[in-house]
Amino acid sequence: MAVVLMTTLIILGSGRLVFCIRLVAVQGMAMSLLPLASPDNALPFTLGTFAIKGILLPWLLLRARRQADVYREMNPVVGFGTSLVIGVLMLAASFGLGTRLPLPALSVPAIVVPAAFFNLFSGLFLMIGRRTALTQVLGYLVMENGIYAFGMSFANRQSNLVELGVLLDLAVGVFVMVLIIFHISRQFEHTDVDQLNRLKG
Repeated sequence: MAVVLMTTLIILGSGRLVFCIRLVAVQGMAMSLLPLASPDNALPFTLGTFAIKGILLPWLLLRARRQADVYREMNPVVGFGTSLVIGVLMLAASFGLGTRLPLPALSVPAIVVPAAFFNLFSGLFLMIGRRTALTQVLGYLVMENGIYAFGMSFANRQSNLVELGVLLDLAVGVFVMVLIIFHISRQFEHTDVDQLNRLKG
């Protein structure tokens, strides 16, 4: 979970898209190991999660970046330095919230819950505080990793099937987002969603 926390903080403070996509891939690979920490660990589920979060989705995003010909988040709503400071505050709040909530017995180490909250907050922040469509998709993936971690905290045999369904929905959702990014960049020669507000019907 230390890998997850560090990668999320670095993503908040960086505008280099290829670097951020690779960090999300590393985070997905780390997340895929969570089922091994539960009593009912399932190796096929772990391998499937690894393939989707660590390989498939980053590959789709790297392909979308090449097609859109975009390299950096140029004009974020919130600057990178400020985002990093806000990230540290969100991390502290997540640990405070995670340690105070009356939670049932966990299937994984207790640190997973604060890390899940941190990813949820950070993903939502990235979706709001960035203008480039690709960075907003990265925020969506970071937030989903938080949801995944929180779900795995209370995992049982049935939840693995539910999580697998969520992973497949996630893969389809990101695929659709990649198509949208490609069509936005081809039509408007940029992926700055803030500029789309200026379009008139």
